[in-house]
Amino acid sequence: MHFSGEKNKRQHSASPTGTRQTGELPLKHAVSLTITFFILWLLLSGHYNLLLISLGLLSALFTVALALRMDVIDHESHPLHLRWQLPRFWIFLSREVVLANLDVVRRILTPGKSFSPQLRRLPLPQKTAVGQVIYANSITLTPGTVTVQLETDKIRVHALSREAADDLQTGRMAQAVPDNLEDKTV
Repeated sequence: MHFSGEKNKRQHSASPTGTRQTGELPLKHAVSLTITFFILWLLLSGHYNLLLISLGLLSALFTVALALRMDVIDHESHPLHLRWQLPRFWIFLSREVVLANLDVVRRILTPGKSFSPQLRRLPLPQKTAVGQVIYANSITLTPGTVTVQLETDKIRVHALSREAADDLQTGRMAQAVPDNLEDKTV
């Protein structure tokens, strides 16, 4: 299953010949994305009768077909090569978000000066663009910290407290971020 138009013929070095058109997306990639959309639809809808399940499946299929036709799906927008690393990272990130929320609430409710804003440049150990974006977004998602700038090998972060900045400086979150050194095209 692929939709390849004459326009938007970008090259990838993923096939034995050295080139692959992004419009020629492998079937397993499209099926995986359709299944992901359908499961998300099921979880969000909460309705499980035959008519609504059929409509949900059709909407997932239509969404993937439209995205393929628009040529907006590639190995980074749906990183199958990270599929086994992501659940462990989501658990880590959820824990960090809860702890950071509690820390920010404690600082707000504690009288006195408990904030010590910090702006730091940290090393960026991730080698792939997907890994770098996941790391930057994870920092921003965690309350009390914001990614200000993403450079080639550094990331600039604003933190509400010295402790939050020191925690990022240890590299604990950077090590937890899934980053596959091989930039696989699925």
